Amino acid sequence: MIYIADSSLFIIGKRIDGNIITVPSVEEELRDERSRTIMELMKVRIEPPLKSYISEVILKAGVTKDNEELSKTDIDILAKALEYSRKELTVLITDDYAVQNTAIHLGIKVMPAGQKKIRDVLQWEKFCIGCKRRFPQGEDCPVCGTSLKKIRKKSRN
Repeated sequence: MIYIADSSLFIIGKRIDGNIITVPSVEEELRDERSRTIMELMKVRIEPPLKSYISEVILKAGVTKDNEELSKTDIDILAKALEYSRKELTVLITDDYAVQNTAIHLGIKVMPAGQKKIRDVLQWEKFCIGCKRRFPQGEDCPVCGTSLKKIRKKSRN
């Protein structure tokens, strides 16, 4: 079993038995000594994500509309999890709901480090609070110019 770990695993300090891999940007996020020590004790392998998988993650996050919530580190960790999920049994460990949602849409198994796992897999769309129309993307309504709000499009268990 391969575990791809987000920073939440090291911040919380949850023990995991198995091979743990993360990306350089997760290591950079860990600022406190305790989290860095936990990461070292777990003998975590640090590998950069491959560009082809980054592109695939960005494309899928654009479809689900999670792209507005994902940081570069989130995209990197998803790309690494996607890479390994195509080779062997892989679980992505993260407490970030947008990362979990995108991972599930990509077919990646997820496990939270400390929070509860998301219950619904979501897709998002934009809703105009002025004219009540729905749009796939954008900041302002192309019809009336009012700011668009992100809302759930649909869910499935």
